[in-house]
Amino acid sequence: MIRVIWGSLVAAVAMFIIGFIFYGPLGLKTLATKSVDDAPALAIQQVLKANLPQTGTYMIPNDTRSGGQTAMYGTGPIATVHYNSSGFVAALDPATIGKGFLFNFVVALLIGLALIGIDGRVTDFGSRARVEAIIGIAGSAFTNLGEPLYYHHDWPHFLYAFVADGLMLTAAGVIVAWFLKPPPESQAAAKAEAREDV
Repeated sequence: MIRVIWGSLVAAVAMFIIGFIFYGPLGLKTLATKSVDDAPALAIQQVLKANLPQTGTYMIPNDTRSGGQTAMYGTGPIATVHYNSSGFVAALDPATIGKGFLFNFVVALLIGLALIGIDGRVTDFGSRARVEAIIGIAGSAFTNLGEPLYYHHDWPHFLYAFVADGLMLTAAGVIVAWFLKPPPESQAAAKAEAREDV
């Protein structure tokens, strides 16, 4: 278990670095997101404040709420608004970064716990890394690609998130799998048993 904890710490650092590259101040996220100038941003902010009653996620219009909104949904424009009525400090605030790192560590630890469950049957690093990479990519696909498919959100943003999240999860899993490598004598014993079974 101690190897999983150490591996999870290293994996959290790797996830943090990849996340910083994709979502940090380097500006790569502008490849997948759009922004408006100050005046439209202020106008939109005032409209949101005047019309959305509380923090939440709003589908505007909602195609199942009323006949009128169903018609509006058909003609567009439509929006899903993740709305928070409060203001916050910058995204790179140290407290936010600390919480993000802790989140990465917990995710990496969960990956490690899953790998512990198969380490007796999947003894080589390559096989463990392959299993984790496929699960990481599948998890990222399920998490990110359903929104543009079902809710008609823009594909560039969610494809970008799919790539970023897939890389983070895969890197974390490969690192944790490496930390779970059995000692050389155990590997030799496992190979010998496999030859005897044949």
